[in-house]
Amino acid sequence: MKKIHIFAGLLLIGAAVLLVLSSSDLGTYYTFSEAELLEEGRNVKVIGLLSKDKEMVYNPEIDPNRFSFFMTDEEGEERKVVLLSEKPQDFEMSEQLVLTGRFQDGEFVAREMLMKCPSKYQDEEVFVRSES
Repeated sequence: MKKIHIFAGLLLIGAAVLLVLSSSDLGTYYTFSEAELLEEGRNVKVIGLLSKDKEMVYNPEIDPNRFSFFMTDEEGEERKVVLLSEKPQDFEMSEQLVLTGRFQDGEFVAREMLMKCPSKYQDEEVFVRSES
């Protein structure tokens, strides 16, 4: 075998390994109850709707990277969420939220959030990521 064939084979094997390792996070959404049962410290994605009738707390004078609100997942379970980022502009207008984070002390702590917002002509998505 030529060296180029060996190199190409190793490159393909490496790509396959990376694909398998990263595919565990692709498209897997959890409910709050499923996410709470998973091992501690594991980041998961939860999809749901903003509970607009509940309290939203953002005090930039105290902590500009902490915003808390309530969200209802696809099974109808409502939980408190703490986003480790500033409050996004037009947050109250969001139609759907996708949060990436984990449970800590009974709260879902999100490091990333994808907001699906209504638009007159097309759907727009806004991505929020914590700085830490």
